Amino acid sequence: MKGSLPIMVDMSSSEPDRLENFPVTFFAVMMGLLGLTLALAAAERAAGSTLPLSQAVLGAAVVVFLVLGFFYALKLRRHPEAVRSEWNHPVRVAFFPTISISLLLLGTALAPLYPGLAYAIWGVGAAAQAVLALSVIANWIGHRSFQAVHLSPAWFIPAVGNVIVPLAGVGFGAIELSWLFFSAGLMFWLVLLTLVMNRLIFHDPLPGRLMPTLVILIAPPAVAFVAWVRLTGDVDAFGRILLNAGYVFALVVLTQAPRFFRLPFALSWWALTFPVAALAVASFVFAHETGSQYHRIIGFALTTVLAFSVATLIVRTAQAIRAKQICRPE
Repeated sequence: MKGSLPIMVDMSSSEPDRLENFPVTFFAVMMGLLGLTLALAAAERAAGSTLPLSQAVLGAAVVVFLVLGFFYALKLRRHPEAVRSEWNHPVRVAFFPTISISLLLLGTALAPLYPGLAYAIWGVGAAAQAVLALSVIANWIGHRSFQAVHLSPAWFIPAVGNVIVPLAGVGFGAIELSWLFFSAGLMFWLVLLTLVMNRLIFHDPLPGRLMPTLVILIAPPAVAFVAWVRLTGDVDAFGRILLNAGYVFALVVLTQAPRFFRLPFALSWWALTFPVAALAVASFVFAHETGSQYHRIIGFALTTVLAFSVATLIVRTAQAIRAKQICRPE
């Protein structure tokens, strides 16, 4: 990861046009890295390990977030029209909440280590999530150029961000606020699930670059399960429905796996990572609460797949940056 950072720095100085095309989808990388951090932390607790592997990944994620934040802030300053164009884009607009989600996940990952700092970051992330989620939904409602073919599982991202709030929010004592975000996330997940399934079944197949976003189907029920357990303190019938819905969507996505491997690399491939992390963490939570060894094994298996996927995507992303295949006009 560190080897790719100088390449990103050169991007703005030697080729300013590439800065103009620096995509907001880059923040999906943060969701993958921080998802891996949380999954590794859950695996370490389940295994009784003292290896600080999750902390190492967390440190790398903080560095990457600062780099991405710097470049996107620079883009906003130098090319505000390009940012506005992304905001009006029917697909990319859904990726703006990846910024607030990154802050929420960062606050969640830091909570056991630096609770004061984590609370501040989480608070900023929750406020940003509220603003971005409402803005994106308002954009959907008021933007009449959207059509059914513009729908994709990426539209789940704002909803997923809402159900992430309780993960750390309950520990910070923001109980009612956590319920508010959870309720909003669950409501919009059900609405969007209906719309997206209609689009997938009755309209043209997703474009190749968006095929990896199918994996996002796994994330809402998996994250909602962990949030539900945080909020209620128990694994009840509804919690089991949420977790098993995550497994069902994972199996559905596996039926499309052969198509994934035939696609060229794009930043949208990072959409594979966070849902797998969410399902891994959910499996570990269920195993901890119920004593299920089967779910513990599933958690370890998913974390292994996730670690391999993130390592592969880091290499592929660095290669794409070096080959100037990213940050160019579409």
